[in-house]
Amino acid sequence: MGYVFALAAALLFGTNGSVTKVVIGAGLEPAQLTLFRVGGTAIIAAIVLLFNNRKAFKVSLRQLVLLMILGIFGVALLQYTYAVAIGILPVGITLLIEYTAVLIVALFAFFFFKEKVRARLWVAIGCVLIGLAVVAQIWASELVPFGVLMAFGASACLAIYFLLGEREVGKTSPMAVAFWTMSTSTVFWLIFSGWWQIDPKLFVEPVSMSGNLDWVEVPLAVPLAWNVIMGSFVPFFLSLLALKYLTATAAGIVASAEVIFAFLVAWLWLGETLNPIQIIGAAVVLCGIVLAQTARLDKVVDADLAIVSDPAKSLT
Repeated sequence: MGYVFALAAALLFGTNGSVTKVVIGAGLEPAQLTLFRVGGTAIIAAIVLLFNNRKAFKVSLRQLVLLMILGIFGVALLQYTYAVAIGILPVGITLLIEYTAVLIVALFAFFFFKEKVRARLWVAIGCVLIGLAVVAQIWASELVPFGVLMAFGASACLAIYFLLGEREVGKTSPMAVAFWTMSTSTVFWLIFSGWWQIDPKLFVEPVSMSGNLDWVEVPLAVPLAWNVIMGSFVPFFLSLLALKYLTATAAGIVASAEVIFAFLVAWLWLGETLNPIQIIGAAVVLCGIVLAQTARLDKVVDADLAIVSDPAKSLT
């Protein structure tokens, strides 16, 4: 079930990349879009908990502090840096850079958690670095440096999301994690997003869906609603639910499928394409990502066996 949840989340997140590009292109600032995404998710999670599990609202002070850190770095700044990067770079390339987070997770586990990793980790690092250089075509300097910087910022935040999320969903329900992290993120962006500058008329103005759907026009509220519900709440909850069954390593392998889905949707919808050399580079990066994840495979197997033998144990 963990793999099913993770794959479904990857599909929705990958599709949402193109939706995000449309919304930002319509005039909504990345920080403002992030506020709507996290705020909407927090409200939906609160309603679900109110009717199904009110006890989940109660967490210890230590848990609350960790959830707040996860909310700021693993949610608020992750979605913001991603939104900024995707407004500058192609959807697929942005996600390709973002998912170098799996290398950070593996390296962090090796240097700080003192986990034993397989030698393939160092091969994976080489694959990712070489593949990214090919995709970015650094010899031609075609990518905007600021966009690349924001994409790597998203990578660092995603690593925090995986590492902290892996530890916190084992202590409370995924919906509670969604509520507390999204609520923290909402408060953060209520202060820093400049939401008061938004013209309310913007939400009802017709927006072109761009690319191959350029002929379709809908009010901005429509893609924004998709972004909040199907692009944020549902996949975020599914990804947290996946971490209830999988470690960060296993979830990260499946989650990297988001890159493939994003490339496919952006190609079919927005007409964003890669040349043959870039496609090869993307394949090398994805191979590196999988190698980096499987460098911790023994840890994954041990953790999964521990959960089977004692479901009460956390995934740490």
